[in-house]
Amino acid sequence: MGLDKNKIMIFNCYPEQSRKNFDATNVGHPHDFILDFLSRHTPESKTKIYFIADPDQPLPTDGELARCQGCIWTGSDLTIYQLEPRVQRQIELAKKLFNFGIHSIGSCWGIQMAATAAGGKVAKNPKGREWGVAKGITLTKAGKNSILLKDKPEVFDGFEMHLDEVVDLPANTKILACNKHTKVQAIEVYSDKGSFFGTQYHPEYNLFEMARLIKARAKALVDEQFFQNFDQVTEYTQKLKKLHKEPESLMLRKELDIGVGVLDPKIKEQELRNWLEFI
Repeated sequence: MGLDKNKIMIFNCYPEQSRKNFDATNVGHPHDFILDFLSRHTPESKTKIYFIADPDQPLPTDGELARCQGCIWTGSDLTIYQLEPRVQRQIELAKKLFNFGIHSIGSCWGIQMAATAAGGKVAKNPKGREWGVAKGITLTKAGKNSILLKDKPEVFDGFEMHLDEVVDLPANTKILACNKHTKVQAIEVYSDKGSFFGTQYHPEYNLFEMARLIKARAKALVDEQFFQNFDQVTEYTQKLKKLHKEPESLMLRKELDIGVGVLDPKIKEQELRNWLEFI
């Protein structure tokens, strides 16, 4: 069967209960952010969403994979080194994509999936949670010459919300970016046929959506002493939403210590545009 050059699969990697929690707490679904991006940059593309963390939901068939051009993986609140069925079925799918020669890209859970499926290792970051706007993500030498990070600033910020990180790299893998908190912020993994580009940060998010996610994670952020109380979380997220509406506000930028790199889609979404060009 021939390649359907416009077929892109989107894998929502959150389990059903987590998606219900998103709805209950007014948090956006990451597959919708990806659909929004694709509608703006490749409106002719055919897309299909799979909820691959749900054991009762079907995975792509071999026939569908044979007609697929590329796959985009969302984040997840599962833990990849706890090999429960909801995780294991995703790892096996990622391995199959390599064998089929399909090109994938994914953020957060995506980088952890890319590393794990190719034989690497993920563990809890001893530095704790990286959240909100991560600072000082820096291209490595390989990153400066990579397909994924072409035209990306040498140092940039990114949206993050994670506790785990890649600690052992599989073979045929290059580290493309790092920062002081997380030593592996972007990678490219190549098999004999397919590839998997992964970022620990989220190029698909914006300030409004990150504000909603931070508000939903308020208890964890207070418990981990990033905020003193829930009122501080509310005040902070309201300011993030205001800056999203008023990105030219130098006062808010300075107060929140947020630069143009996460405000300007031309910079923030560069990885996704590069991947589309690649496939």
